[in-house]
Amino acid sequence: MSTIPSLLKLKDYITLTGTTLGLVALICGSFGTRGAISLGFFLISITFGTDLIDGYIARKTGTVNEIGRELDSLSDSLTFGIVPAILCFQGFKTGTFYDYFLAIGCICFALGAVLRLARFNISTSGGYTGVPTPVTSLLILIYFYANYFYAFAFGGLNYPFLEVAYSITPFFLIFFGWLNITTYIEFGEKGKSVYYLFIFLAPLSPIIGIIGLLNPNFIVSMTISLIFLVFFLISLSWVLLNSVIKQLTMKKEKGTS
Repeated sequence: MSTIPSLLKLKDYITLTGTTLGLVALICGSFGTRGAISLGFFLISITFGTDLIDGYIARKTGTVNEIGRELDSLSDSLTFGIVPAILCFQGFKTGTFYDYFLAIGCICFALGAVLRLARFNISTSGGYTGVPTPVTSLLILIYFYANYFYAFAFGGLNYPFLEVAYSITPFFLIFFGWLNITTYIEFGEKGKSVYYLFIFLAPLSPIIGIIGLLNPNFIVSMTISLIFLVFFLISLSWVLLNSVIKQLTMKKEKGTS
């Protein structure tokens, strides 16, 4: 029987690096402080890079293997599903009855990611059905930092987030969980359009995350908050546009059949 080290390839160790960062991010979330939660999201932003790199190495070196496939899905379930849900709960909780709704949203988000990855493992399609988990995780990260820098601008780490955020966050989380498992959204062959958006936005997260650790002033904080808000709206609109295109394509195919 083969030992675990003999089954692992270079890209699998990169995957495990991302998993380790996810676990550290989860530990950061357990502290419950705004600064620790921000650090947790910053670590998750780095795992976007490891997720891209391990796939690239696997394709270029021809080292796609079964244990790597399973390991990648398990790692993504943690880093792009469970950890963002925990960090989001810790970041937006209020100590009131509202937290029950927030918990439901976080659970739906995490379950959506897990189910999306389970379906992906048995899929034979060349593209992506449903929004990939790194993309919904990126949306959550952008949404958090838009609120984080807003609060930082007006009063520091303990200042409340945007008031409207407390009303819509549970619904966003449930909606993002649905985006993971829906069949109404489908991206092209091998999901290239997903990675174009992902590669464009993902590097900005750790860069701006570092700025957040440097205690920026009001102007810098508000500027970054607005940048994240714009990116969030653009990314969400892009995802929804794919849904509309999918529906129009399906209706056209039914009409011609």
